Amino acid sequence: MASLFACWRSARPQLRPLLRHRLHHAPSRSVHHPGQFQPLVPPSPSSLGKPVAAKTYSRTRKWLRRLAYFSLVTGTIYTVDSLFYEQCLTRTARTFGLGIIVAADYKINFRPDPPFAESITALHARNAERLSDLLRHNGGLYLKMGQAIAMQSAILPPEFQKMFARMFDDAPQNDWKDVERVIREDFGRSAEEVFGVSFSGDPEKGVMEKQARASASVAQVHWARLADGREVAIKIQKREIAKQILWDLWAFKVVTWIYSRMFQIPFYSLVPYVSERLYLETDFENEADNSENMARLVAGESRLRGRVYIPKVHRELSSKRVMTAEWIEGVRLWDKDAITKSWRGGWREGSPGCHGTPLDPPSSNSNNNNKNKKGTLRNSNGANLKPDRDHWRGWNNRGGLGLSLKDVMTTMVDLFSAQMFLWGIVHCDPHPGNIFVRRKPSGQAELVLIDHGLYIHMSPDFRHQYARFWKALLAFDNATLRSVAADWGITNADMFASATLMRPYQGGDRTVQTSLEGLSKVERRHRHYEMQQAARKGMRDILGDGTKWPQELIFIGRNLRIVQANNQFLGSPVNRVKITGTWASRALVESPDLPAGEKMRNLARHMLFRVVLFTSDVYFWFTKVKQFLHLGGGMEDEIEKQMQGMARDMGVDLNHGVFEG
Repeated sequence: MASLFACWRSARPQLRPLLRHRLHHAPSRSVHHPGQFQPLVPPSPSSLGKPVAAKTYSRTRKWLRRLAYFSLVTGTIYTVDSLFYEQCLTRTARTFGLGIIVAADYKINFRPDPPFAESITALHARNAERLSDLLRHNGGLYLKMGQAIAMQSAILPPEFQKMFARMFDDAPQNDWKDVERVIREDFGRSAEEVFGVSFSGDPEKGVMEKQARASASVAQVHWARLADGREVAIKIQKREIAKQILWDLWAFKVVTWIYSRMFQIPFYSLVPYVSERLYLETDFENEADNSENMARLVAGESRLRGRVYIPKVHRELSSKRVMTAEWIEGVRLWDKDAITKSWRGGWREGSPGCHGTPLDPPSSNSNNNNKNKKGTLRNSNGANLKPDRDHWRGWNNRGGLGLSLKDVMTTMVDLFSAQMFLWGIVHCDPHPGNIFVRRKPSGQAELVLIDHGLYIHMSPDFRHQYARFWKALLAFDNATLRSVAADWGITNADMFASATLMRPYQGGDRTVQTSLEGLSKVERRHRHYEMQQAARKGMRDILGDGTKWPQELIFIGRNLRIVQANNQFLGSPVNRVKITGTWASRALVESPDLPAGEKMRNLARHMLFRVVLFTSDVYFWFTKVKQFLHLGGGMEDEIEKQMQGMARDMGVDLNHGVFEG
């Protein structure tokens, strides 16, 4: 040990420079003390610099607290809204949010060279999809609004036309527990007690299907057989509608007001009237009144009695949200084959339930009734209890009603023309789902009209004006046409005349043709923008002075458009324009609220007018010959082509039928 210590003392002078060099070039993380080597000691407080406070993350915690509070409040509102208010707030917020997005999108990109869209077409396409998603998510009255717009969708870009054409699909139906809750709330009793039915197989009571036979945006329909044997259609409003409707109509008014101001189209003045009609459509007591009133008018008109049938309403089983009416067995208007194929039923026998014809054939009628009374047709979930009644179709369902489409369509045009020009009470929802066709024992066609919720009432003065307007359209009486249009505040009579006729009106100034052929891509975009601006101006011209514009024209135009589409769908079997014009002229002779002297003058004019209508018949038969020779479509198809050409000149693309989707 002494020798080692001696060696260390002798080597220390030589090691000092080496240690000093190592300490001088040591890494920065090593502690270095300048000067003479000293033992390692903790640094002094003065050498550590100014003290820094520890991180508390107070700002982060504050924003996290705000986020938590916001999530809690939002979740609570959403939960309460869903449980007690049928998502009224959520649906309204969704509507406003989408409205702001769409409005901003159009404000920024509706120009010849949109900065954030490939073209105006792409702009329309993405906003049509947004609107379609909104209508599907919100459902209820939003689907009803979509159907209302679909009837007038020709004034919209083609991307919106395609989207609105899908509005006629069946809506999802509510569960039975929701249906039963509505019945109990309105009647204070269960469905079994109200309708005298049993779901457990009691042979002394009637039966009812829990699964709906049809479901629309506002209500759904269930079949039932009462204890006394009557078969009924029970229309039950969807439970959420009562709470949603006021919110939905308020949102509709607000969004419409914003858009009318933003795009400078004066249609907001029409919104209160439209909202009132939509609200009344959810009042089934009002629908029952309309139905009974229409049945009375049809029964009192010899030209329609026996050709049109209105189902009987059972008032004792109806309320504000439940309407019970006679069950109708018939063929829907859109089933052309079932209407026209040869009759395979009995001789001098009509279709089931039509004017004394039993619902079931004599061979099986008693069997079906016995089965129902014994309970063998009942099942645990109350579905598919109604017997099938298609024996009249014959073997393998190859037969039909054996009716003429001309008779069917003539009856339809006669009915709605009488409503417009003779009675002033108009059913405004005559799409194919609301019209049944039956065969009478005589072999004649009978139309059954259902769903009487959407009606408008025309004052006598307006009804007479509208009849004169139609006469002027067909007689090319431009002075009367412009006089009536001016009284209505319309500044472009020719354009409104075309919209009324559903064909180009050529009695006034001819439209300047505009073509996109031979233009470059940039020029096409600019011309397309100019055409759509012209279309918007055309809308302003038609609406004109909102204080004078008859608000009933909105729904009358809807009726005319659907009837025209029905005729076109069936192959244009009748001259719709001539029949409608004849009723307009005849109503000015027959109307009981006109002075006798004026009616006599109108009679002489009516005789002359019938001669004028001969030219319309010539064109109709010309199109029938072309259709027979497979050289073109029917009259409505030819009219549609003419309308497409005229509309294209105004920037509107009519590229689909009303019911195509």
